[in-house]
Parts: sequence; structure tokens; C-alpha cells
Amino acid sequence: MKACRFKNTVQAILSPAGISINGDHPWDIKVKNDKFYQRAVREGSLGLGESYMDGWWECKCLDEFFSRLIPSRPEDKIKKNWKLIFHMLNAVMLNKGSKSRAFQIGERHYDIGNELYMNMLDKRMVYSCAYWKDAKNLDEAQEAKLDLICRKLGLQPGIRILDIGCGWGSFAKYAAKKYGVEVVGITVSKEQVKFGKELCKGLPVEIRLQDYRDVNESFDHIVSIGMFEHVGHKNYRTFMDIVHKCMRDDELFLLHTIGNCKSEVTTDPWIGKYIFPNSLVPSMKQISASIERLFVIEDWHNLGADYDATLMAWFKNFDSSWDKLKEKYGERFYRM
Repeated sequence: MKACRFKNTVQAILSPAGISINGDHPWDIKVKNDKFYQRAVREGSLGLGESYMDGWWECKCLDEFFSRLIPSRPEDKIKKNWKLIFHMLNAVMLNKGSKSRAFQIGERHYDIGNELYMNMLDKRMVYSCAYWKDAKNLDEAQEAKLDLICRKLGLQPGIRILDIGCGWGSFAKYAAKKYGVEVVGITVSKEQVKFGKELCKGLPVEIRLQDYRDVNESFDHIVSIGMFEHVGHKNYRTFMDIVHKCMRDDELFLLHTIGNCKSEVTTDPWIGKYIFPNSLVPSMKQISASIERLFVIEDWHNLGADYDATLMAWFKNFDSSWDKLKEKYGERFYRM
């Protein structure tokens, strides 16, 4: 009786999104373990994701499933239990982006193996949204994005740039090689530092293992590409204060980040546990508030729709390379 109640609850959540249990559409789910229903209802997105990782349900097209489910706001239909409430309170009370936690994202996400990212990303190892306007493939789209950034900043030879969250050094190498600038890149990932130093060898580029709060130098321009998601709402103003302090007068700061259409203080529990620990996607309002009396927004360019093509290209690369990766990472990692 109890199991039937949980199943009915799940179906009531899925139905408005046009998703059926054991249906024939590629976005329908096939349930293999009836414990799935209780787990999904009681644990929300964490239970949904972990039960998939455990093989309790299948779906032919997960992207189609989520594109239907997420707009229907399933979280509003599930009564918050103590686990979900604790997660929200924890996020509100703790500073997840504190200096003491800064290197956790490097250790748990970016340091899990350069081989994985070399097989998943483009040839330059750019790990952020590409720019597909005139591009035919991922390599072209990422080069177009890097060049767009350089042109927005008006880079000239001899300029000194700070790249906050420099990844494997893709922007640093491109900007130094094509535009003749000097770049200091900082990251909290040891593997990225190792790779980036080798990648940028012979160029006026310095790659450091360093938290942004420890930078105390002067730069002509500052750029941050796909790192602001790790800063956290409690630290937005601190981040902007550091950028303002380190940038010479009347120069430009370019921020490239994933954006939320509403202001949040917590991240999705499953994403927070398995993908980006201590992360938070900022809203326009939160960014605007953090720069008051520091910066003037001269240009706001939304290329969010390009993330769909970027993600699908990453998955295609990852999926086609899985035979080379599976021995190290295993089936549960693949399902994650």
C-alpha cells in the first residue's frame, strides 16, 4: 500500500511534464527497482540521481527527460523532509565558498584526471560554454569564444591580464600567442597547474595554484571564465572588491559565468554532491548588487542557448571515448 502511494506520487509529478512510467517515448522512464519511488519522493533530486547511478531506473534520452521535467518544477510538489531542509539550512548558514573550502572543487572535480577532460573537451581544453554563431564544430566554437573575449577586452601587445580560474590554460595560451599579451592564470586545481604550465611553455604566461583572495598585484585587464559559479553568494562582494583592487583605473573586467533566472542561495543537492561541490549559479540581480560603486556594466552578452550545443558535444566526445576511460572510472561514474 505504501509503495503504491509513492508510485502514485511520482506519476503525479511526472504526468504534467508528459513523462510516463514504463512508457514508450524516449523520455519516459523504465523502473527496475520499486524502491525507486520512495527514494525519489523522500530525497528529491539526490534520490533521483543516485537511484539512476545505482541502476534502479533507465531512460533512453535523459536530456529529453530533464528538459520536460525541470520546467514543471517538481521540487514544489514534494514535501520537504528533514534531509532536504538540512541541506537548505546548511547552505544558508555556512559559507560554502570560504577560503578554507576553496581547494575542494579542485580536488573533487578538476583533479580527477586530465585524461578524462582531454577526451571530453575541445583540442584547447576549454571547460565553459562555446560560441556557436559561425562555428561548425566544438573546436571552432571554443576558439570563437576565446577570440570574442579578447576582442571585447581590446587586447594589445604588452598588456598584462589576470585570468581568475584559468583552467588548463586555454585562454592564457590563446591570448598570449595571438594577441601578444602577458597572462597570469590562477586555479585551485593542482592538475590544471601542471597541465597549464606545460601547455603555455615558452609564452609570457604564469600559471599559479592560488585562491583569488590571495592576489595582490596590478593588472590592465581581468577575466574570469566559468569560475564565478564556485564563488558563492556570501563572497560575491569580496570577489568584486579583489578584482577592483587589482585592476588599473579605467580598464575592463570580463566575467563569463552560467546565470540563473532567479536569485538562489543553495545549489541542487545532487549537483552539489557529485558535480560542483560548494557551487552556486548567480543571478543578474546578485551580480549587479555585488558590483555597486565598483564597476559599470558596459556590455551584457547572453549566449546561454549555446550551452546546449556545447554540452551535447562534450557528451558525444565522452561517450565515444568511454572504452578508453571505463577501466579507470567505472560504470557508476558513467551513469553519473
